[in-house]
Amino acid sequence: MYAVDSGDTAFILLCTALVCLMTPGLAFFYGGLVRRKNVLTIMMQSFISMGVIAVVWIFGGFSLAFGPDVGGVIGDITYHFALDKVGAAPSPDYATTVPFILFFAYQLMFAIITPALITGAFAGRFNFRGYLQFLVLWMIFVYIPVCHWVWGGGFLGRLGVVDFAGGIVVHVNAGFAALSTVLFLGPRDDVAPGVHPEPNNLPLVAVGAGLLWFGWFGFNAGGAYAGDGLAAYAFTNTTIAGSIAMLVWMFLDWHFARRPSFSGVLVGAVAGLATITPCAGYVPPWASIIIGAAGAVVCYFARCVQARLHFDDALEVWRAHGMGGTTGALLVGVFASAAINHVQAGVEQFFLQLLGIVVTAAWSFCATWIILRVISRFGPIRVNYEQELEGLDEALHGESAYRL
Repeated sequence: MYAVDSGDTAFILLCTALVCLMTPGLAFFYGGLVRRKNVLTIMMQSFISMGVIAVVWIFGGFSLAFGPDVGGVIGDITYHFALDKVGAAPSPDYATTVPFILFFAYQLMFAIITPALITGAFAGRFNFRGYLQFLVLWMIFVYIPVCHWVWGGGFLGRLGVVDFAGGIVVHVNAGFAALSTVLFLGPRDDVAPGVHPEPNNLPLVAVGAGLLWFGWFGFNAGGAYAGDGLAAYAFTNTTIAGSIAMLVWMFLDWHFARRPSFSGVLVGAVAGLATITPCAGYVPPWASIIIGAAGAVVCYFARCVQARLHFDDALEVWRAHGMGGTTGALLVGVFASAAINHVQAGVEQFFLQLLGIVVTAAWSFCATWIILRVISRFGPIRVNYEQELEGLDEALHGESAYRL
């Protein structure tokens, strides 16, 4: 019989609140980065995810992700439908010292922020009706299956693929879905090829980055599901990697652009935090220094790929999250230590991680493309030229972020 531990429960309650805070933080982060005519639209896309995904998660989503396994592919939709069998007692399969209903809530916060991450890629192009449809279908057919494969008893987890706090399930998944959306929708009409519009409000970006970093402690340390030494390792590795990545990005900017930029510092920190996420609870702190630096370098130079292939990822979601999550997930196979957790670095683990990345990236990219194709059959999902020029805040919502 498993018993609730009050200390672990208090810790996961705090972590759940921290991860919840990350979605509003993301709204501020993206809201400051886009042009002023699209600020409210992209912020609303993050906030509305908190409502839509909660409904999906309650009515079948959680059960599909964490219900009894069906063929290694998906969970039993009926088992936890509408929170059936989800109560104050711990689950024998997940977070065995905290109430199962708290595990439900903690995982809900991950489900909410993942599709919200994608919105930065197609900023200024997606109409609101299409976005709501996309949210529901992407959660059901992309996020939930990948979550089950890795965390819910599915085939990737059984093979030995590990992901401590979402490098594969969240960042690789969102990053390659973002790539699919921008290739499907095409480039913005009001931005010349190769031009990167200036952020409308860098202080707002800084507020968002600060909230994301703060929330990331719950995002990563909560993956231990207990207030113990493993959580302490994940917590410490998180801030080390974010700090190192921020510095490395700054020096890269300084060298190649001839001056350090505040926006670069903020984006670099987020790239480092995304990179450490899959390995936060598997690696020693000295390795998080290398992981943070590697994440910054890979994500920084991923812009060359973006420039070469000419895809218009407005806020470079694929670059920061897709490549950051990929780098971190691979480095589990290089730096993981069995003295910290049960995973040991080695060739076998490295290739298991690579398998998890390839399967997730391919599924996310292809399934996202199919979803976009399907919903576009029922009406246009991209705003028209006049709406794009006017800005989505006024054109779609009749509001403006700034009345100066």
